[in-house]
Amino acid sequence: MSKNEQTPGSKDVFSVYQENIDKIFTGIRQSVPQYHQSITNVQQEYLQAYENVVDSTITLQKEYAKKFGVATNIPQATLKVMNDTTEEIVKVASIHNQITLATIDSTQQNIKTFNDNAKSFADLNRNILQSWISAFTTKNN
Repeated sequence: MSKNEQTPGSKDVFSVYQENIDKIFTGIRQSVPQYHQSITNVQQEYLQAYENVVDSTITLQKEYAKKFGVATNIPQATLKVMNDTTEEIVKVASIHNQITLATIDSTQQNIKTFNDNAKSFADLNRNILQSWISAFTTKNN
């Protein structure tokens, strides 16, 4: 029996390896949506918790100021600075989000390019190997 022949019911190492790798990647693919949902849920909970803390703090400070008779009116110039600063913070956050999303998109494109290049590299190696095999294989006439 030659090296390439198999006994009935046996499998070569590459087919077993491929089957196992396929199972692993199938399992990973099935869990990805769950990870996405879990991360989104955690982000939403964190945002809600942070907003609740800030709202509670403002409410508590407002109550103390009222009970102790602290004047809470602010001059128009201060109000303008506060509102302008808030607008700038919102703009910066928006720009930051755009940069982050562009970076993620760029990273995804780079991974796709790497994947395409890896396939091309494998094809090139396959062709080189075939060329070598052809060059060193004796032909029976």
